[in-house]
Amino acid sequence: MLFTRDMLAKIAAGRVDLAFRSWRRPGVRCGTRLRTEAGVVEIGEVTAVTEAEVSERDALRAGFADRAALLADLRPGDDRRLYRIGVRLGGEDPRVRLREDTDLSAQELEEIVAALRGIDARSRRGPWTRNVLELVRDHPGERAAELAALAGRETVRFKADVRVLRERGLTESLAVGYRLSPRGRLVLEALRKGGAE
Repeated sequence: MLFTRDMLAKIAAGRVDLAFRSWRRPGVRCGTRLRTEAGVVEIGEVTAVTEAEVSERDALRAGFADRAALLADLRPGDDRRLYRIGVRLGGEDPRVRLREDTDLSAQELEEIVAALRGIDARSRRGPWTRNVLELVRDHPGERAAELAALAGRETVRFKADVRVLRERGLTESLAVGYRLSPRGRLVLEALRKGGAE
């Protein structure tokens, strides 16, 4: 379930506490926690509704100017159902604190490096984590498509690689492209000192 930056800002400010989606089947359920750039968005009640049950007040609570604007924003399709979804900001994304954390013992750093080498060892295409970290370091803010081309990867697959690293607090997304986090710089240096394996 995706939100625009503007909508995330409204959720974070408490001005939006509802969302509406037209899905073939529910994409989230009550209790789902979504990590976003604004923080963790918690999903409340998820209820199938008809368009007739959507009120003007619902539209305002969902961040739209009126009911007509909300309905016009939904994906069309006879095979889809409309869902009313409670949303609220549940706190900071834990990856934010993680990527700033560079106060690592030698053992902690060694464990992170070992985990990355384990990812590389299980990869069908061979080692890639260090290469992606170096690309992000050398090209901060570069579009994913350009980085993917440099890596010889399809854009979608390259983005998946970056997500693996972001989950470990090593990269962060920018409005366009990525950059290494302080933790990522530290880990990359440890990878380089250890040499290629």
